[in-house]
Amino acid sequence: MGGFKVISSGLMTTVQDMGRKGYRQFGVPVSGAMDSRSLMYANLLVGNDADAAALEMTLNGVKIEFEDATCVAVTGGVCEVKLNDVLMPLYETIFIQRGDQLEIGVISEGLRCYLAISGGIAVPEVMGSLSTYMRGGFGGLEGRKLKPGDWLQTGICDIEGFKRRTLPPSLRFKYASNAEIRVVLGPEVEAFTERGVETFLGCLYTLSSQCDRMGYRLLGEKVEHQSSADIISNGIVPGAIQVPGSGEPIIMMADAQTTGGYTKIASVISLDLPLLAQMRPGDRIRFKQVSIEEAQTLLCTFQKNFDALKAAFAIAEMGNSIENSSNGHSNKEQSQNTIRQFIVSVDGKPYEVTVSERHN
Repeated sequence: MGGFKVISSGLMTTVQDMGRKGYRQFGVPVSGAMDSRSLMYANLLVGNDADAAALEMTLNGVKIEFEDATCVAVTGGVCEVKLNDVLMPLYETIFIQRGDQLEIGVISEGLRCYLAISGGIAVPEVMGSLSTYMRGGFGGLEGRKLKPGDWLQTGICDIEGFKRRTLPPSLRFKYASNAEIRVVLGPEVEAFTERGVETFLGCLYTLSSQCDRMGYRLLGEKVEHQSSADIISNGIVPGAIQVPGSGEPIIMMADAQTTGGYTKIASVISLDLPLLAQMRPGDRIRFKQVSIEEAQTLLCTFQKNFDALKAAFAIAEMGNSIENSSNGHSNKEQSQNTIRQFIVSVDGKPYEVTVSERHN
């Protein structure tokens, strides 16, 4: 077990994992990382399970000091990452020594970034999750955002023999101030006129200043109802799009309430919620309708490719270890770092994997 001290905490830094599942019937939101994809990739780069707890930072990041040697990775929005004042790359494993200081600067592209630490962050589990729910005041570190002077414990870190991993450029987050967001229509689409549905799918909406972890209010052409916008309150999930009497849609996000009394015209597919999570007020989106089957296929394909990439890293590192073992002590004259690139085929799909070996 190790840990780190928070020197500066940024605007809003919280502990998040993949969320609190199975408690919405009791009025407890899912919470969890707004950009779940970036969280998963950060954990992959340090050898954690995909749903391990990490730090989610909004607009700017933290400065922290480590108690023990470990490895970390930063993913998500574009920002400067410095280790002891030396610039470090995003989307790549960073090795840490005892007493090192890591500083994450202002996010220049996107809105949120994620810091994963080998072994995860060890905060008390609440209802099956380590995620912070600030409105409820529970989860994470005392149910709040971090502040200077906080000390957080990390999980068991086994970096002996662990190699530096680099995420392929094609999988890294690319910020766009105009984006197409895919949705599945329903469940109360019949409450809207045909013109209203056409407006919803054809209008270019702008994210208002009322955007937070609970929901995104949009500005744009009004969506027309058949009659009233009010319904008997029923369940809401992240991604659901409510349209109140004003006719301007509201997209529910990670900390969304569990029930609501406004008609829901559509739901954002789960694969596009991370893209929304990185958008800023003033950015613009257009909705595109897809079927439930298409949404499910897209999600399954992403998960299959993520699992294949995880396997590809493991195979490449195993091959590298075998090669080093067969060479005996002949590598002693090499430089401190050896970069090896592999093309690994998993389920017939090729992956380019970069592994960096450190020599003592």
